Amino acid sequence: MQNVAEERKRGFFSKFSNGVKIPHTLVIIFAIIVLVAIATYIVPGGANERAVTEVNGQSRTVVLNGSFQYVQNESQGLFQVMQAPVQGIEQAAEIIAFLFVVGGAFSLITRTKAIDSAIAKVVSAFKGAEILIIPIVFVMFSLGGATFGMTEEAIPFITILVPLMLALGFDSILAVGISYLACIVGFASAMLNPFTVGIAQSIAEIPLFSGVAYRTIIWVITTAVTIAFLMIYAVKIKKNPEFSPMYKLDKEKHEKLAQTQSEEIKFTIQHKIIIALIGVCLAVVIWGVLTQGFWIPEIAAVFLITGVVSGIIGGLKADEMANAFIDGAKDMIGAAMIIGFARAIVIIAENAQIIDTILYGLSSFIGKLPSLLAACVMLPVQMFINFFVISGSGQAALTMPILAPLGDLLDISRQTTVLIFQLGDGFSNAIFPTSGVLMACLGMAGIPYSKWFKWIMPLQIILFALGIIFITCAMLMGWA
Repeated sequence: MQNVAEERKRGFFSKFSNGVKIPHTLVIIFAIIVLVAIATYIVPGGANERAVTEVNGQSRTVVLNGSFQYVQNESQGLFQVMQAPVQGIEQAAEIIAFLFVVGGAFSLITRTKAIDSAIAKVVSAFKGAEILIIPIVFVMFSLGGATFGMTEEAIPFITILVPLMLALGFDSILAVGISYLACIVGFASAMLNPFTVGIAQSIAEIPLFSGVAYRTIIWVITTAVTIAFLMIYAVKIKKNPEFSPMYKLDKEKHEKLAQTQSEEIKFTIQHKIIIALIGVCLAVVIWGVLTQGFWIPEIAAVFLITGVVSGIIGGLKADEMANAFIDGAKDMIGAAMIIGFARAIVIIAENAQIIDTILYGLSSFIGKLPSLLAACVMLPVQMFINFFVISGSGQAALTMPILAPLGDLLDISRQTTVLIFQLGDGFSNAIFPTSGVLMACLGMAGIPYSKWFKWIMPLQIILFALGIIFITCAMLMGWA
């Protein structure tokens, strides 16, 4: 009876966390690859004409509305399907290399014990109020996603946040929740994100960053709701650690952390310099992204320099530094393979030329619906397209030239169409395995995709419902 009562207490979360067993991540992804390959024999080929245009001072390739034509379908056979993961690894080489370099760099920093000693200080400072770390960190990352499109930049933070969350009595999932998930919530409800809102509004031919007041309200609500979700979950696992889907996998990390804490590492002057160096590193990355156009190679270089300098300051010998770097890179191999295989899904659909056909079919279906219903249906349509076109700017260039004029015919303002795009593009980045950044963050944290999927499904349902409410309100108040 006690066990039954305890299970009831777990409520909504446990249905997703401890229910049906989900297969290994690679099994899930390969099953999707097979389904998409079968679809290439069923869905006819199609293509839109494309043109290069200037959007916010940069050249973008956008589709021409009304230019869709059916073309010869290129069905993908067994040989093509088996080549796709290799091509996926090749296309995702940049983010995979980023994973290896950042993983190695942070392994170097970790070997100096600077992070361990800093975590001990943080734990001591938040003793008795550990829960407060969640809203503080979440808001910072969410603002980054809402203002300058921060997503990839969250990857390196995972290595620091996992041991911090464990030391505070939480789990690995919360480390991803307060960093990457926070970025995605900000990204989806962005007030000023130039990579989604800016590009989509320019293509839709409405004033740049107009409608900022309503989008700010959306950001506040979605941020508050997600923080509440995370804090409720944190309280549950604080009371009962076995409630966490990562309980067994985090056990080994807990043991290592406990061993480190028992050593009573002093926060030496070298450790303080290394922590300060990490702070400088992060400041340089943010400055570079905002003002210098830093992207994955530049960010990786900054972290590599930080790792090497930290190793020298920490007194590591050359061989120790080399071994530490290789150990950190090796830990990323699983995540790298998963990213490559996930990319294979998109490659198969692109090679078969069925993505434009799917978009054309969906837009034709939407065009037959009443205005309010059509606006709401556009949200899952954008999410579906996002499964194949995970890039926010790429998706804007693909869908906005078609959906913006379609919205005009259905009495859906272009401002609302842009909102639908950003919500559909953003929230689903936290669940689709085709997102290389999501899989990289999960790899950094050592979280199997199956466990993440079960954990985040309740939140995805909540965010989807909020999206429908925001769209409905925009329609009812004639937001333009």
